[in-house]
Amino acid sequence: MGSVPAHKSQGRTRHGGRWLTLGIVVVVLALIAGGTALVLRSRGSSAAASLSPQIVPLEVIGSTPAANTSAVAPSTAVTVDFSTPLDPQSPLPTISPAIPGSWSALSPSELQFVSDGPLVPSSQETITVPGGDAGVLSAQGQHLASNVTIPFTVAAGSFLRLQQLLAQLGYLPVSFTPATQPSSPQQEADPQQGTFSWRWANQPASLTSLWTLGTNNVITKGAVMSFEDQHGLTPDGIAGPQVWLAILEAAEAGAVNTQPYGYVYVRKSPAPESVTVYQNGTVAYQTLANTGVAGAPTADGTFPVFVRYKVTTMRGTNPDGSKYVDPGIPWVSYFNGGDALHGFVRGSYGSPQSDGCVEMPPANAAVVWPMTPIGTLVTVQ
Repeated sequence: MGSVPAHKSQGRTRHGGRWLTLGIVVVVLALIAGGTALVLRSRGSSAAASLSPQIVPLEVIGSTPAANTSAVAPSTAVTVDFSTPLDPQSPLPTISPAIPGSWSALSPSELQFVSDGPLVPSSQETITVPGGDAGVLSAQGQHLASNVTIPFTVAAGSFLRLQQLLAQLGYLPVSFTPATQPSSPQQEADPQQGTFSWRWANQPASLTSLWTLGTNNVITKGAVMSFEDQHGLTPDGIAGPQVWLAILEAAEAGAVNTQPYGYVYVRKSPAPESVTVYQNGTVAYQTLANTGVAGAPTADGTFPVFVRYKVTTMRGTNPDGSKYVDPGIPWVSYFNGGDALHGFVRGSYGSPQSDGCVEMPPANAAVVWPMTPIGTLVTVQ
């Protein structure tokens, strides 16, 4: 009577299995749920990490002009590109030799140098981007590791533009009337549209025949020498960086030449030989003169006066090979090697008698000398 009926015992067993099965399901679901939560937390951590800013090393990644570029156009805009945005208070690059102007931001990671004028023709410039603890600083607080230098060379100036500027400043026997003005100060060294014209009517053909537009010629060389002499530069007639800079500055300031334009014509034939001095297109003075003898002729051609003395000692070689030393020669203007306009006492004037120079009576040479400053053209024909 105390035994459990078999069918009841089996029923209890089946009922207990059902609870076990339900318990397993609950645990599995809990584990799945827990695993899902773990996955979600893991994904949430990755997303948060991806939102953290990454530190980008600060580097110079480009520039205009590029390093070691030659023949850079004077109107080129100078820029430096960086790998990441800069701090607004970051130190700035420098340019040497210095160019008037200032740096500004084209974008958070690009700087541009805004100059007050063009790059100086024929100049060699170097951009220096400072590095180290006091160097360029990024918006993320990173300094440029070390200095970066970017050297470049500006193209030679245009002869046409040189002539335009010299004409406008009054150093040429021609004038230039621009059709338009440069659209920006950076284009001041670029050739402009406009017209040239002779400043005075009826100028001698010996002078007007020498003029060529846009190419180097003796008229342009003489004008450059005159400008150099008046601005404390070596009067070599070569428009290098210093000359271009001075001419551009003079043009900006409107510093027009106040000296008259002089020209000297030495006539060898027909006889008698003579010197004619023109100033501003008209004959200012004439005198008889002596040129070189057959053994030491005065060379034909047109040459600019390059050095002058009120009094000097002249030395040289006579046609027979002997040497001469003549002290106290007055009113001397050298124009071609050892050939000069000067005063010299002779019994007569108007025929070949010198060792290559152009001799005039001393009193007459004293009148000519002030009218022949450096750069004055002397034509011998």
